Amino acid sequence: MNIAVIYGGRSGEHEISLISAASIVRGIDTKKYNIILIGITKDGKWYLQDKSEYDRICADTKAPLQIVTDDSKLISVIPGAKNKALIADGKAIDIDVIFPALHGTYGEDGTIQGLFEMIDIPYVGCTHISSAITMDKEKTKMIWQSVGLPVVPYVCMKRSTMLDSTIYDAVLDDTEKELGYPMFVKPCCAGSSNGASKATNRKELSFALMEAFQWDDKVLIEKSINAREVECSVTGNSVTFAPDKDNEAVVAYLPGEIVPTHTFYDFDAKYNDPDGATLRIPANLSENDIEKIRKTACAAYKSLDATGLSRVDFFIDKDTNAVYLNEINTLPGFTPISMFPKMCEAAGLGFNDLVDLLIDEAVLRFKAKDNLMTSR
Repeated sequence: MNIAVIYGGRSGEHEISLISAASIVRGIDTKKYNIILIGITKDGKWYLQDKSEYDRICADTKAPLQIVTDDSKLISVIPGAKNKALIADGKAIDIDVIFPALHGTYGEDGTIQGLFEMIDIPYVGCTHISSAITMDKEKTKMIWQSVGLPVVPYVCMKRSTMLDSTIYDAVLDDTEKELGYPMFVKPCCAGSSNGASKATNRKELSFALMEAFQWDDKVLIEKSINAREVECSVTGNSVTFAPDKDNEAVVAYLPGEIVPTHTFYDFDAKYNDPDGATLRIPANLSENDIEKIRKTACAAYKSLDATGLSRVDFFIDKDTNAVYLNEINTLPGFTPISMFPKMCEAAGLGFNDLVDLLIDEAVLRFKAKDNLMTSR
């Protein structure tokens, strides 16, 4: 079976993708699968990579993937051509399953998933619809609220409000009354804490909004919770799971806890500072609380029709012990220090087996979809 790992992309998380993809590629069993590498540059061009790139990252297990921009290997796409849809150097690339190792914009927001649907190839992860919804933090919260799941109190501001000074000031007044300081400000549709910051007064709030609006046209303002940060890995095909297909069942793994040394778990703490946070797996919770987190994670995952994999993030109020859903990441990091694979491993699902499971899920979901009628 030919597995195409796609990485890079037009995203603020481009460099993280290079590291995640390298880890994924090293975890694919070459006795079972033939690996094809496709790199997407920051300006959105796709390039087929030579086998030497695979050999290089296997020889150096700390090296991230690179993208060699050889114009003879520039990829074009033929919609509907199934496993022959990607063309490089005048030849079709035979692909059975796509494993996108992409984060953030144009990677996990439904855009590339829609392309995979159009070319009709199985792919790992959520569908284009679920990916688009979960990328939007406001819409995700609205769905969770509609099914009775707990979320942190928030206000959503759109760019049109930012551009009207009278409305802007009125919204800030209302937000201060509703949420109180401190607050967290973050773009609705960006990942890895890009554009996120904490505000303790009106001046800081205005600066935080200006920063967040550089990343998105909608910004989320959330009440600051004196919270522990807990995460839970989930896999499974929540829509197509059949009773006789255990590898499609929705499963929540052992939760982990992040204890940041920074003001909050920002981009620098996640990826640049080796001492930016302590990771505890399992989280220091009672058995009842662990089961509550797992049950809520599954409910959050299913309510969004998620498939393949996700990392569901929680806040636990240190003062009241109340549990809140924070957000969901449908293509979580796969770097050597990433929580998603570590939490799966702590529950007994090793890295190689995890990769196998995700590929199996992709194929099974594709087969279920392929049986649906599209015309009479």
